[in-house]
Amino acid sequence: MKKLLLIIALLAGNCHYTRAQTQTKMRTQQQTDSTAIADVLEQKYFTGIYEGDIEKLKTVYHTGTLLFGDVKGQPYAKTLSEYLDGVAHRQSPKDSGKPFKGTIVDIRVTNSIAIAEVNVKMYDFDYREYLSFHRIDGRWLIVNKMISDVAN
Repeated sequence: MKKLLLIIALLAGNCHYTRAQTQTKMRTQQQTDSTAIADVLEQKYFTGIYEGDIEKLKTVYHTGTLLFGDVKGQPYAKTLSEYLDGVAHRQSPKDSGKPFKGTIVDIRVTNSIAIAEVNVKMYDFDYREYLSFHRIDGRWLIVNKMISDVAN
């Protein structure tokens, strides 16, 4: 009987250890994924917008990305190609000489999906953006972009 109780106790303790180990691995993977998404945002997304670099921006978006929101209270809805065409035909924030700042507010990861909340100050706009990411073939890509102009 003592042996049986000892075996049960060991198994119960092992289950707790295994669960804790799994949770630690999940947190480590989420941190790794958050860092990878932050790198995409800082190295490609923000610099692509700032420089007006369409080729750099194409590397962060899934080809089927849709963009929605409001700008100065007006509805905003574009396909990725419409958005990139607009970027290609405007003066870049870099060339405008006006301040530009991209800031990551939050990144939340669940397995192969994530949401990044960012602020983008450019021209006379202050955008709050919610970017949906999906890890596809090992790369984090934006699959949906929602924006709102929050400038007063």
